[in-house]
Amino acid sequence: MKTWLKVVLVLFVIGIITVILVLRYINKPNKDIEKAKADFTLNANDLYKEYTSNKTKADSLYNDKVIELNGIVTNIEAPSDTLVVAVFTQKQDTTQVKSDDLSSAFDVDGGVRCTMLQKYCNEAKKIAPNTSLKTKGLCKGMIGSDLIFVKCSIVK
Repeated sequence: MKTWLKVVLVLFVIGIITVILVLRYINKPNKDIEKAKADFTLNANDLYKEYTSNKTKADSLYNDKVIELNGIVTNIEAPSDTLVVAVFTQKQDTTQVKSDDLSSAFDVDGGVRCTMLQKYCNEAKKIAPNTSLKTKGLCKGMIGSDLIFVKCSIVK
């Protein structure tokens, strides 16, 4: 009887420790990207080129890292009041493109997309195309032809 009681007691203690560890993991606070120090400071075009040339290497360096990104915004998308996305579209070298084919020099399918934190949405909506912008956000890697950033803030 004593052996059986010891086994039950050990299993009970292991169960309580497991429950405590699981609850600590579930309730772990999210990283505050806006206040976090950037792991890297990069140009949007350079980062996009790194991802398109070697996605595996770029993922290992930048995925789930806080990155301060600067570049020229080509478009602001605001599908709703609570979501604004700043888009840095990649442009090809137009010096090698024939003048009658200049419209194909813009890769409208590929670019860097920064989903803004809600408190920056109104400010982001006022950004004009071809304006320089510095943002900080969490890099989530390449999805399709876009490099995705989330929880972005505008850096002043």
